[in-house]
Amino acid sequence: MTLDRNNTLCYPGTGGHDEIWGMTVTTAGKQTVLPGSGYPLRSHPADYLFSTQKGRILNEYQIVYIVNGSGTFCSGNRPPRKVTSGSVLFLFPDEWHTYSPDKETGWEEYWVGFRSRHIDSIIAKRSFTKEDPVHNIGISTGIISLYEEIISVLQHEKPGHLQLVASIIIHILGSIYFKEKNLSYADTATIEKINEARMLMKDPECRLSTEGIAESVGIGYSKFRKIFKEYTGVPPTQYRLQQKLSKAKELLTSSMMNISEISYTLKFDNPCQFSIFFKNREGISPSEFRERNRMR
Repeated sequence: MTLDRNNTLCYPGTGGHDEIWGMTVTTAGKQTVLPGSGYPLRSHPADYLFSTQKGRILNEYQIVYIVNGSGTFCSGNRPPRKVTSGSVLFLFPDEWHTYSPDKETGWEEYWVGFRSRHIDSIIAKRSFTKEDPVHNIGISTGIISLYEEIISVLQHEKPGHLQLVASIIIHILGSIYFKEKNLSYADTATIEKINEARMLMKDPECRLSTEGIAESVGIGYSKFRKIFKEYTGVPPTQYRLQQKLSKAKELLTSSMMNISEISYTLKFDNPCQFSIFFKNREGISPSEFRERNRMR
């Protein structure tokens, strides 16, 4: 339902096919709340209306993106949080919450709601938590475009539209996670050193140990391991092995080097050690991997 160009509410019907993909899309939209206006707008269905004093509990996830203005958010038994332009509010199923814009500023918001077994598993891995439901990522034209695309797709209701929206929601989640991770390290000298270390790890000619690489970039090893894992998602030793495996695949598929030459290029002690390393990770020998990829 389009109220005007600044206010669009979507509450799609659901069917069996969208649930097969592991996600049911329940709502999406955008609205502009002018300074001094009541909140929420009365145009929402009864199940979604709430008193900002009493709050509400939903049986779905919602991702609310504030793109202008400011306000307050509160969930669970945690104290109220200030919300500003660029804040993302993550609403969890069966979690009490309330939020509203400041009377002085109002706000502009986008939202999308859904139920998803896939997201349940992501939440279980602590990528997004009830303890930290507000994510300050700043204004992203890319994420705004994704919300706009969801609204457009839901309005046109073409075959497969709910499946497309489900994939866009995953894109939004990934974008929020990516932006928050990178903003937390933006423009720091330490991250420049971590990136320098990553370049060394990608270089087959580098004979330094992981501890030696940390020392060469001027970071103590325990601090290096901690920051490296936070930034890349994997410990430095595992990252280095991943790079070695990636380079091995590249050489096996795009060079005429034999197995012995590849093993020595990647600084293995001998071809046997290289073959064991490769098979443990890929389930097949380097020779089998090369043969399969030549057949494609």
